Amino acid sequence: MLINRELRLPKDYNFFLFGARGTGKSTLLETAFEKSASLYINLLDPREELRFLKNPEELRYLVLAAGPEIQFIVLDEIQKVPKLLDVVHLLLESDKTDKYFILTGSSAKQLKAAGVNLLAGRAFTYYLFPFTYLELGEQFILQDALSFGLLPKIFAFSNAAYKIKFLQSYAITYLKEEIWSGRLVKDLEHFRRFLEVAAQSNGKIVNYANIARDVGVNDKTVKNYFSLLEDTLVGNFLEPFHHSFRKRLRAAPKFYYFDLGVARALASTLTLNPLSGTSYYGELFEQFIITECFKLKNYYQSEYRLSYLMTASDLEIDLIIERPGLTTLFIEIKSKDAVTEKDLSTLLNLSAEFGACEAICLSQDPRTKKIKHATVYPWQQGLEAIFINT
Repeated sequence: MLINRELRLPKDYNFFLFGARGTGKSTLLETAFEKSASLYINLLDPREELRFLKNPEELRYLVLAAGPEIQFIVLDEIQKVPKLLDVVHLLLESDKTDKYFILTGSSAKQLKAAGVNLLAGRAFTYYLFPFTYLELGEQFILQDALSFGLLPKIFAFSNAAYKIKFLQSYAITYLKEEIWSGRLVKDLEHFRRFLEVAAQSNGKIVNYANIARDVGVNDKTVKNYFSLLEDTLVGNFLEPFHHSFRKRLRAAPKFYYFDLGVARALASTLTLNPLSGTSYYGELFEQFIITECFKLKNYYQSEYRLSYLMTASDLEIDLIIERPGLTTLFIEIKSKDAVTEKDLSTLLNLSAEFGACEAICLSQDPRTKKIKHATVYPWQQGLEAIFINT
């Protein structure tokens, strides 16, 4: 069954579409752009890759020969042959082609490392992530999302054993195809260990020194590894709140893998069943909500800024969203279905001290309710209020 994506792509301008392997880039393009109107070049095909590596100019010949019925030139996984971007640039500048170029990839870093330009404003940039709960609609099951994540391929399997096997294979594929073959790291063994350690601390404050010790590398290498994950869209930093708030003393970011299933595979915890009411379930629920926020921010509200706040006495606000022209949101995330005033004590106190903000709790409460100056939302309704119905 085809699942419509929230990301809307233009049909009258060139664009890059970046996303981690397996997020559904090719499927999205196949459904959004008519095959009869597209010249599709899949650079994951070794024959196509070799053909254009030998002679990038071949692309120019193909485009100039394409008839008027061809409106779109799709280059899938452009980082495989980055020199093709120079040809695209030439076509746009010198040949004044009337075709639109659609360029997909999993790593803008590889393109930049190859020294190519990203068309200098002649192409928009979009990002695709695993499914959101909005896209899945009635097919969405929270327990499954916490257990196995929301990569599109996971929905091809009906039993847990196959889902686990797929996620374990995905982690290996990522190492081999995205990192090693892309020559993004020199020491695969240390990087493999880093992925595991980073997954074990998913959603927690990053301690570079501790991770470096566990992995057996220096702090600088760990920072480079995290940057690589962010550049290849496998994770996001949640930075500390940077407002002049006197209690904000923590400066290190948190890091969230882009998908809970992948994070659990890397941490070797896929067989650990998240049980409602446990601390582990609560941690996964918080990670799920924040990864959904990253997705919805990119799809709907790109100017929003996400952060967290931790005081010197370890009082924490799970998520802060700064919104241009609107009040700042202080957000507490609770997996409970009956949130009480006691659950919100930190949120109520810190938001009151800050003043010009709105206090929100995203929970599994079945109805919206008010506790002092904080609004408690069912999490789905709250996310839509924040990102869509603003």
